[in-house]
Amino acid sequence: MMSVFCKRRTGPPEHCGRVRRVATRREFLRHFGGGLGAVALADLVHRESQAAPHHRPRAKRVLLLFMSAGVSHVDTFDYKQPALTRHAGKTLDQVLKADPKAITDVFFRKPGRLMPSPFRWARQGETGHWVSELFPHVGRQVDKLTFVHSMVAQENSHGPAMFHFSTGQPRNGYPSVGAWAVYGLGAESQNLPAFVVLMDRGMPPASTANWGNGFLPAEYQGVVFHSDDEPIVDLTPPPSVSADEQAGTLELLRRFNDAHRQRHPGESDFAARIAAYELAARMQMAAPEAADLSRETQATHRLYGTDRSDPMFARFSRNCLLARRLLERGVRFVTVFSGGSNNVQDNWDAHKDIVANHTRNAQSVDQPIAALLTDLERRGLLEETLVIWTGEFGRTPTSEGSRGRDHNISGFTLWMAGGGMKPGLSYGATDEFGFRAVENPVPIVDLHATILHALGLDHERLTYYYDGMDRRLTGVAGRVVHELFG
Repeated sequence: MMSVFCKRRTGPPEHCGRVRRVATRREFLRHFGGGLGAVALADLVHRESQAAPHHRPRAKRVLLLFMSAGVSHVDTFDYKQPALTRHAGKTLDQVLKADPKAITDVFFRKPGRLMPSPFRWARQGETGHWVSELFPHVGRQVDKLTFVHSMVAQENSHGPAMFHFSTGQPRNGYPSVGAWAVYGLGAESQNLPAFVVLMDRGMPPASTANWGNGFLPAEYQGVVFHSDDEPIVDLTPPPSVSADEQAGTLELLRRFNDAHRQRHPGESDFAARIAAYELAARMQMAAPEAADLSRETQATHRLYGTDRSDPMFARFSRNCLLARRLLERGVRFVTVFSGGSNNVQDNWDAHKDIVANHTRNAQSVDQPIAALLTDLERRGLLEETLVIWTGEFGRTPTSEGSRGRDHNISGFTLWMAGGGMKPGLSYGATDEFGFRAVENPVPIVDLHATILHALGLDHERLTYYYDGMDRRLTGVAGRVVHELFG
């Protein structure tokens, strides 16, 4: 394992604890913390001394709200109704006076005919930002938000696009942005993972690569949590395994580890693995407490809508409430996914019917996301939490079939809040139809550089030596969008 400022970490000091039987799990954890824990503690002390921001951070943590499979910006937050209504039924090449063969930035075929948004729009907040009727709750929060209307993606197929958004590369095998953040800054909590993932409907496109560690050490990958009785799968021993049996098994494991460490002193990967075992032991007590939503007041549950009758809606509400509990307990990076099933009606992939698809998905996320912003702010957490709402790309202002929209990588919208962002700002713009970013385009690599900057990390200095070269999240590009900061 390597740190931000050194080529190779030195090995932890040797520890020679004598093995004995313990009667209870609590006693076992104390004993375990004195055995393998000594190695983990040495590793932690070293990491704390090495992992530090490069400059004053604006945010301590990140909350990524990911709307999987492509939200239509022209039906949510990027108001293009005047031009779309005026030119409804025309093709883009007609209104842009362009060669039809040049307009190819869509997934399935050339763009169809311009289609106005079927949703009503209204100006919201003191900023007067246009918001569609799909987001009435978030609409009332617009004065807290920083909109980027000129996002540009690179890949127009879901899998590669998710790879690119999550890792900076359109193919598998690279660390996710969450892994990079934890690698650069370490963990705030020693009882919970530094990087947690919450899903409402199964795996998103690109699967576990969205929170993978790539070539970084495994300790930096995301850990999937669940907002039910078992927050982490297989964390708690089955009822058939007693505390004595568990303690005896891990005592034997400690003997083997001690012997291996004596044969291979200074092996940093092994020290990291031992630290992971100790974290798992601590999480047996900390994770259930963090995920116990019954500790929240009824008013909080009503705010988030955790009792909504639709199971999909209730699950996303619980995930947002759990995200807040994890953030306030020191989790560094939390990703909350909306959508993930292969059924297109269970994600935001609105090829067939934008009304049916986006209405249901927006109803699922609107109330809990607005509640999360409110809750973070009133608890004093929003200022130091960078909240990002996005999908991997947008959708075309033209129709696909009669009522759907195709993928659009040439321009889409995301918004951010907290984390030093300038509230009420609208940055960049697409053309009058919402097809292409024409003012201050922001590619994904610039977004990654900006996220790291908010956390106090210089994306050019945050490197990891792998396969003969110093690697970084942003490759050989990337510009911090300083204009977004207040």
